[in-house]
Amino acid sequence: MTSSRAQETMTDAVEATDAVEALAALESSDGHTPTRHTLAAEGLRLSYDKQEIVHGIDLELPPGKVTMIIGPNGCGKSTTLRGLARLLDPSGGRVLLDGEDISTIPNREVATILGILPQHPVAPDGITVTDLVGRGRYPHQGWFRKWNAEDDEAVAQALAVTHTAELATRAVGSLSGGQRQRVWIAMVLAQRTDLLLLDEPTTFLDLANQVELLDLLTDLNRRSGTTIAIVLHDLNLACRYADHLVCMKAGDIVAEGSPKEILTAEVVSSVFGMRCDVLIDPVSDTPLIVPIGRHHTTKPE
Repeated sequence: MTSSRAQETMTDAVEATDAVEALAALESSDGHTPTRHTLAAEGLRLSYDKQEIVHGIDLELPPGKVTMIIGPNGCGKSTTLRGLARLLDPSGGRVLLDGEDISTIPNREVATILGILPQHPVAPDGITVTDLVGRGRYPHQGWFRKWNAEDDEAVAQALAVTHTAELATRAVGSLSGGQRQRVWIAMVLAQRTDLLLLDEPTTFLDLANQVELLDLLTDLNRRSGTTIAIVLHDLNLACRYADHLVCMKAGDIVAEGSPKEILTAEVVSSVFGMRCDVLIDPVSDTPLIVPIGRHHTTKPE
């Protein structure tokens, strides 16, 4: 797969320690021009073992924007993302990629347009970081398109932008949870798709790395117009980084729009069953949710 050429390229990439510079290289190294692909669900129903989890939702990801999907545990967020990515067949309704039923589009074609990082990805035993990230290039291979310098460059720059180049020769199984998560994100970035779906990508990351990752994805969106959908549990980070916010409860979408428009104390109370104050974040001018529990509060029930 990767060769001595890849190792040389990765050595160069280690020097690109600034994430924005590395991201610019990631986008420009193959002359890739993004297309505004569309992804939507119509009356989408999703089930596990005949138990319906998502109940006939209509959802369209705004092209070229960052969408955050929030909601309590078990509300269908991750299931919705799996349905959009064709990892779970609908029990009703359909998913449309560029207006066409995604189930009718060949797998390889879908994979060159849409990248997905599921909630609990599993790496093959013994695989190295470089080889795992290189798997993001598989959709671009074919009978007349073999591994080449463009693929080496894509892998090297994905490692650089996620600060994982120094881990390139390590076995994925030997890494910490946070390191593994960054490697999986590198694999998705190496795929270079125009639609990107990520299920709780900040899992295992400390706060500084959570912000760094969301900044990185925002850079990717703003520089190349990548349409991004993210399932996120942190409401304040979701509000800060979302262009479009989708609130789910019990398998339905109960509110969607810009965070400032839709996220009120009443909505949070209805969706999460939690009292809160909603202030304005002094850093981002977006909603800031302050939870109110039974203790350590000046606002008793």
